[in-house]
Amino acid sequence: MHHGDASEDKAEGEQHRPLMLERVEGGTSPGCWTAASRRLKKHCSCSPQKVKAKILDFLPILKWLPHYQLKDWILGDVMSGLIVGVLLVPQSIAYSLLAGQDPIYGLYTSFFSSIIYTLLGTSRHISVGIFGVLCLLVGQVVDRELALAGYLAEDISTNNSAALLAAPGNGSAMSQCDRSCYAIAVGATVTFTAGIYQVLMAVFQVGFISVYLSNPLLSGFATGASLTILTSQVKYLLGLKLRRPQGWFTLIKTWLGLLANVGQTNLCDLLTSLVCLLLLVPTKELNYRFKAKLKAPIPFELFVVIIATLASHFGRFHVDYGSEVAGEIPTGFLPPQMPTWSLIPNVAVDAFSMALVGFAITVSLSEMFAKKHGYQVDANQELYAIGFCNVLPSFFSCFTTSAALTKTLVKESTGCQTQVSGLVSAVVLLLVLLVIAPLFYSLQKCVLAVIIVVNLRGALRKFAEVPGMWRANRVDASIWLITMATSALVNTELGLLVGVLVSAFSVLVRTQRAQVLELGRAPGRDHYEVLASYQGLHTHPGVAVVRYPAPVYYANQTLFRKSLYRRVGLDPVEEKTRRVKLEKKSKDKEGVQDALRSEDGESAASVTLRLDKKSQCALRGLVLDCSAILFLDGVGVNALKEVRQDYAELGVTVVLAQCNTAVLDALQRGGYIPERDDGVVFFTIADAVHHVQHASTPNVQHTSTPNVQHASTPNVQHASTPNGDAGH
Repeated sequence: MHHGDASEDKAEGEQHRPLMLERVEGGTSPGCWTAASRRLKKHCSCSPQKVKAKILDFLPILKWLPHYQLKDWILGDVMSGLIVGVLLVPQSIAYSLLAGQDPIYGLYTSFFSSIIYTLLGTSRHISVGIFGVLCLLVGQVVDRELALAGYLAEDISTNNSAALLAAPGNGSAMSQCDRSCYAIAVGATVTFTAGIYQVLMAVFQVGFISVYLSNPLLSGFATGASLTILTSQVKYLLGLKLRRPQGWFTLIKTWLGLLANVGQTNLCDLLTSLVCLLLLVPTKELNYRFKAKLKAPIPFELFVVIIATLASHFGRFHVDYGSEVAGEIPTGFLPPQMPTWSLIPNVAVDAFSMALVGFAITVSLSEMFAKKHGYQVDANQELYAIGFCNVLPSFFSCFTTSAALTKTLVKESTGCQTQVSGLVSAVVLLLVLLVIAPLFYSLQKCVLAVIIVVNLRGALRKFAEVPGMWRANRVDASIWLITMATSALVNTELGLLVGVLVSAFSVLVRTQRAQVLELGRAPGRDHYEVLASYQGLHTHPGVAVVRYPAPVYYANQTLFRKSLYRRVGLDPVEEKTRRVKLEKKSKDKEGVQDALRSEDGESAASVTLRLDKKSQCALRGLVLDCSAILFLDGVGVNALKEVRQDYAELGVTVVLAQCNTAVLDALQRGGYIPERDDGVVFFTIADAVHHVQHASTPNVQHTSTPNVQHASTPNVQHASTPNGDAGH
């Protein structure tokens, strides 16, 4: 570290011209009420052009469909729609099992969501439909409400949709429902409630809330939920009839139940599961490894479902070996049913977490693929789209949906250009619903469980990325690990909440751990950087230049002052306390001076700053670089006031430099800047240093005790010279 030469600073000071800028009239940001009134006026005004624009914004298909390039896009859209539709058939049936529903309802869900998102969505590539994590959340709510309603056994009257036709969904008619009917009533109600949340969020334009669900948080949550999904499917792989545990620590409870009942394993289901795993795991891996060379992924899942259904039917697995099968799957559609209003208070909290997860996943995937292909999506319109993908299908016995990464990747890789591919997928599902669905009667549930488990490979691969994540950013890795562990081991919904809290806490901790940094000047330039980070920087004698890389607000203002005093090497409060103690020991003013000289070995009014262990010089001024201070609240402004006042009582000038306009406004409102700004805030550090050096020069000649008395407040007129070590 090199100290600047005082003569050089003086010569530069004579030629120095400070930067002067004038604020633009009305350049400050409007207040909250002003901004709110402007926004309200903007949204409440009406004109034919605005009505047309609103309709086009709400139905994006009206914008892009008239400009559809038929010759260039139709082949890719049809191919991707057919392939995704074929993949959706077995997955929709399988994920119905995870959601605690009969297979037909998964097909309904995928069909309606594909059509609605095509009309309302702004992304050209994402595939909206069943998503494993949401199916798990729905299944947990369904099992809980079934237990409360007295439906304890899972094999009671499976799949009787006729009962649902007889029940209007409210009142005493719910007593006519069997287990399957009540399960879909719960699923549809929680889906309706989640959709209402999402639509309300869109109405109040709170789409920005997705930014608080970071990628590590969502990834950890999805991985933890995947472990829970994997655990929940083991009983089907083994052919065990066990209730899904409720409450916290369900993963541990499930494994304990599996180990206690492993002796009751159905050998037919176990062998079928092993054979399907041996077929699907390597073939799915082949699809993954050669996805760049394959024009379309091979639908091995559909092949396995067809072969397994034929084997189960002709082998009489259900009759002869007691293997659980999908059962009767009706064709056509059920008439619309109102949600069960009495269940809404029971599922309201669960629905809110589903709404957040579904929206966050959909928006993150939409933005990712939009950035990749060079177009924009509207996060608020995505809220409308995914909200109505839940609200409207809930009347047709569907459960909660969102975008799904795996099917979106397949859709994009097979030539998708627009959401016309979603309509093609819906046609494939419609064909299954009207004609093919009953043929899956003999499909074993263990085969559906295998499909679910195999599709968890992507989420479980995240464990291999943890070491690299830890090396790249330990905070993100910690958020991922905590969220994953809480979601898997404690409770799925709690994992999401804990992840949000840990993410927010990590930001708060980083603002509180920020330390004041000492700056030095680059040779030959008016540029300042951190002394500890760069070589060749020099400091100014008697002037400390420091930077605080965080906002100053109520939570860290005390830590800010402590860090500042520690970096400067002088705590003004401790110094004034030391002076008071010395005065009490002295009977007269001369005694105070003698005592100070004997203790410090310096003149009575010399305030010192220890920059390092080897160098020491008289401190006359302190420049605080505010370029990294994003904002100040009222407490932060008061903290700066106290710092300035405390140092002023010791004869040290404190000035600010490089404040942004938000900080300047806060300082003005808080009374830090007087009406006549006589050297309090500067645009550059060089201007601030120049001001401090020349403002302090006259006072350097008058460093005796009488001048200290004159410059000090009455309360500290007896104060004498501090020593550079006093702050330690």
